[in-house]
Amino acid sequence: MKVYTTDKIRNVVLLGHSGCGKTSLVEAMAYLAGMTTRPGKPADGNTISDFDKQEIAREISINTSVVPILWEDCKVNILDTPGSLDFLGEVEEAASAADAAIIVVSGKSGVESGTKRAWKICEKYHLPRMIFVTEMDIDEASFRQVVEDLQELYGKKIAPFHLPIRKDGEFVGYVNVIQQRAKAWKSDGTVEPCDIPDYSMENLELCREALMESIAETSEEFMDRYFGGEEFSEDEIRQTLRQNVADGSIVPLLMGSNILCRGMFTMMVDVIKYLPSPEGRACSGINAKSNEPFEANYDFSKPKTAYVFKTIVDPFVGKYSLIKVTSGVLKTDDVLYNQSQDAEEKIGKLYVLTGSKAEEVKELHAGDIGALSKLNKVATTDTLSTKAHPVVFIRATIPTPYTYLRYEVAKKGDEDKAATSLQRLAQEDLTIRIENDSANHQSLLYGISEQHLDVVKSKLMDKYKVEIKLDEPRIAYKETILGNTDVEYKYKKQSGGHGQYGHVKMHITPSGDMEKAYNFSETVVGGSVPKNYFPAVEKGIAEAVLSGPLAAYPIVGLSADLYDGSFHPVDSSEQAFKTASRMAIKKGVMEAKPILLEPIAYLKVEVPDANTGDVMGDLNKRRARVMGLNPIGDGNQEIEAEIPYKELYGYGTMLRSLTAGNGDFSYEFLKYQQAPHEVQEAEVEARKELIGRDEV
Repeated sequence: MKVYTTDKIRNVVLLGHSGCGKTSLVEAMAYLAGMTTRPGKPADGNTISDFDKQEIAREISINTSVVPILWEDCKVNILDTPGSLDFLGEVEEAASAADAAIIVVSGKSGVESGTKRAWKICEKYHLPRMIFVTEMDIDEASFRQVVEDLQELYGKKIAPFHLPIRKDGEFVGYVNVIQQRAKAWKSDGTVEPCDIPDYSMENLELCREALMESIAETSEEFMDRYFGGEEFSEDEIRQTLRQNVADGSIVPLLMGSNILCRGMFTMMVDVIKYLPSPEGRACSGINAKSNEPFEANYDFSKPKTAYVFKTIVDPFVGKYSLIKVTSGVLKTDDVLYNQSQDAEEKIGKLYVLTGSKAEEVKELHAGDIGALSKLNKVATTDTLSTKAHPVVFIRATIPTPYTYLRYEVAKKGDEDKAATSLQRLAQEDLTIRIENDSANHQSLLYGISEQHLDVVKSKLMDKYKVEIKLDEPRIAYKETILGNTDVEYKYKKQSGGHGQYGHVKMHITPSGDMEKAYNFSETVVGGSVPKNYFPAVEKGIAEAVLSGPLAAYPIVGLSADLYDGSFHPVDSSEQAFKTASRMAIKKGVMEAKPILLEPIAYLKVEVPDANTGDVMGDLNKRRARVMGLNPIGDGNQEIEAEIPYKELYGYGTMLRSLTAGNGDFSYEFLKYQQAPHEVQEAEVEARKELIGRDEV
């Protein structure tokens, strides 16, 4: 592949709801660009961008793929992203590397939750955008309805550039709103002029008038000419549109059929014409030496810098770090510095990825997207620069994973292999997190959703031949007491020779401090328990609170005062007093009104107004206590609630179902509080076999 300069590059991310046609749109573009002899289909498992085994098996996009489309004298780096909310981290990474976006909407399904989420991502990253409506070959597709719904959501900035022409139920051509001309497709894929259908005239006038109003509002001169009845020339219209599309004040709306490969030619022409190259975008970092801003701005003449927006780890091919060159020109064998790791690495060869295929290139200019291989100390969101000019760019925001399940290896002895393989997957996907919960003897796997975790499980098997089982996680309950008690325990054992003797009497009371397991004090008088045994008594308490007598959960909020006891001059030992105090705590806790404490989360749920009642009803079923309901704009409400961790299991799936994918949630640990009687009884029954295992 030849080298492209910054002005000849377009970096475009495809966004939209799952199943709207992003991947098949890439196939149509690649076919028209001469990259393939025929378009692939997700159902056939032969597309350029969906090459992962799980993508082929599930017929959905799971990973972001880069597909450079060579069009005219430009290179359009298409970033094909997953539409499912389960893989939102992939979308965020791709958006951070893009300079513009195409939001894909199904003409049949219309505006969906994924469409709105795509728009929000464009707003977040300040991306100029187009909207492309697919499936116009289907009878049920309604371009007019999509236009009306989008304009209702986002206003008159939604500007249809084309209108569909149908004949006998077939998608046969389009009307160009700017030129006010119609064209029909011929059998060889080219177009020829045709008459504008009568039924299109009214819509053409409305769209044309709205477009001219937007043009007129860009300057006072245009406004005067518009109200004076003057017509703008096509050159004036297109020049103004370039500016308006680049600043987001106009969003072109195009349409076509992926299957018939119709509409992509005009779309690609408009991508080159209206969407900005990287040189039209700002990009700022910080010079790590001087702490001064570094305006990279994709300037090829400035020191070399690059941002790592994605990592691919393959057990056979190795590791690829996908980069966007933010300034300078990267060349083979350059030495780059990673400020976050304080490490220099020789980059070796440069690659351009097309789906799963890597092609070597001599250099990458500012603004281009490529890949580096086998940089072991480089991770996603790192910045690469030179040691003479060390630079750091702001890291992309990666969604926090809130869904978690307990995992166990299916085959004994695979524990280390599973841990290593999961770490490799976590290098690729920053929304995967692995946590060892030693208190509850479980390993936890975090992700965006249960489907996301199921994909992780399948990838482990496909790539690393490790099978894991996923299950509901154990909840980190704790035990405490509500009452006071005096307890006595005498540990006496004789087995020939020296025996064992330890005798303690304790006051056991609630400490009121749930942050600490216990407080220990001694008020022994008269030497009934020698001082040298006090540390052994405390060690026994420390051991006892690790597993309570109620349901074998850790004990918190306990005060134990040693006030009396006795010893034997020969048989007493530290071990004997440690055992006596441990058993005294177990006995005393059961006499002091023991209760189970459950962890409570502070939950925030963002939900559309229309779904607020359903979500509130579901929260009530989950024993949540709603603390507030606040309007947050865009027709959404934020619900604040306290909810037991036990009730968060499966919540993301339920919320998505109740809100058609428009709801979102986050939570953090808040406190422990007394569990309801039925919860306590169930836990005591479930864990009764764990009680008394250390009894003497």
